[in-house]
Amino acid sequence: MNKPSGYKQNVDHMDSQELLPLSPRSLDQDQDPHASPLSQEQGFGGESGLHTPVDYRALWKKAIHQQILLIRMEKENQRLEASRDELHIRKMKLDYQEVCQCSKEVQALWDRKLSSPCRTKVQWDKEEIYNAVCQGVPKSRRGEVWLLLSQQHRMRHRLPQRQQHPDTPYQDLLKQLTAQQHAILVDLGRTFPTHQYFSTQLGAGQLSLYNLLKAYSLLDTEVGYCQGISFVAGLLLLHMSEEQAFDALKFLMYDLGIRRQYRPDMISLQIQMYQLSRLLHDYHRNLYTHLEEHEICPSLYAAPWFLTLFASQFPLGFVARIFDLLFVQGTEVIFKVGLCLLSSHEGEILECDGFESIVDYLKSTIPTLTHSQMEVTITKAIEMDISKQLHAYEVEYHVLQDELADAPPPSEESDRVDKLEKANAQLKKQNMDLLEKLQAARLKIQTLENSVESFLSHERRMKHLIRSLEQEKASYQKTIECMRSSLPLEVMADVEMIQLKSNTNGKAKAASKKP
Repeated sequence: MNKPSGYKQNVDHMDSQELLPLSPRSLDQDQDPHASPLSQEQGFGGESGLHTPVDYRALWKKAIHQQILLIRMEKENQRLEASRDELHIRKMKLDYQEVCQCSKEVQALWDRKLSSPCRTKVQWDKEEIYNAVCQGVPKSRRGEVWLLLSQQHRMRHRLPQRQQHPDTPYQDLLKQLTAQQHAILVDLGRTFPTHQYFSTQLGAGQLSLYNLLKAYSLLDTEVGYCQGISFVAGLLLLHMSEEQAFDALKFLMYDLGIRRQYRPDMISLQIQMYQLSRLLHDYHRNLYTHLEEHEICPSLYAAPWFLTLFASQFPLGFVARIFDLLFVQGTEVIFKVGLCLLSSHEGEILECDGFESIVDYLKSTIPTLTHSQMEVTITKAIEMDISKQLHAYEVEYHVLQDELADAPPPSEESDRVDKLEKANAQLKKQNMDLLEKLQAARLKIQTLENSVESFLSHERRMKHLIRSLEQEKASYQKTIECMRSSLPLEVMADVEMIQLKSNTNGKAKAASKKP
């Protein structure tokens, strides 16, 4: 069978087209990559316009290759779009002012440690890790550092079997129902209400927070859900994914023992309040005496510090730095930071001469720290060592409780103590309720202020528009007057007659429509 004269040329042209979809040569053409390959038919089969099966095969291969290329480009565009969304959310999460920024050398140190393949299997020097944390933690990798610190802690301190948490996967917990659902939903809007990630009702931030709190309430049935946990969980979510935050929350609650203060009896929280009171007594006697004279106990102002780990009242950058130290030192950090805050404001507190003014200063003024005050507080807390005192105070508390149990008071005194305890519990509950209402009221005020500002802006725009319309009306009236003055008297008389007739007809029609 004789082959066409241009057969070899056509075969060579076909081979040049049979390239990999992503080959650079496939794009090195002067043709439009989106144009149909069938539009190039005149390049095959010579000038006669006849096409061989080989020509059509080459055309179909080119069309398929270009379609594959377009599909790959579309997938790549989707991946880039998802990456941009993820970067936007990450930037939104980390929208807070850093405290104690770390140097480039410290950042490089953390980069080396986080990229080490054996970081989850080999114990590193505890002192080296502590010194690195004290020098600073990069905000962009803070979540990774927290997970690394939790892994290192678990390698050194393994909990007894009876104290370990149930090993239920996070996704399995999300499929279950929790009895704490209502309480969790109520607190979603109260958790970081001014932060962009959590401010949108049932937005991505609140949904992630709900999932995390729901999963933990199902995992830890003894604690379930308690006010304060949402702030701890929220701060973790700002630095890591849901599952990572769930693992970090389990570490804080079980490995560091924070869950004890959320138990229904709250005995652990009572011990902590006693320890803080004893620290004030031993380190700042004048401040302790001043607070005692006005019957202000630590539970009135410090309970939220412990239950939310300072997250409900203090700036996020300051709280994140406290969490850095918390992951390496445990709950001792809460006492050290609290003591440093009280000592740095001792003079101002001593100047307050009433119960209301002191409590207001402790709750409202202390949390409004300047950036330099936050750095000084963290530096002082790092330098402080009160571990022995805390242990001694805890033993002391238990001894006092045993003595009270062994020597019951007279019946009248017992009744009086019971009444006072009930009254105290009611006051604590009222205090927490008022604090929640205050936070909700502040959020509502902020919303109303934004609405007022929007209305004022709209009013300003409307006034500007009215002025423009009035100027335009005046201009039209002036134009009409000029036109009237230029018309002959006869025409003006005709115009006035027409206007008079139209007005008369309009009034007659209006009168006829009346019943």
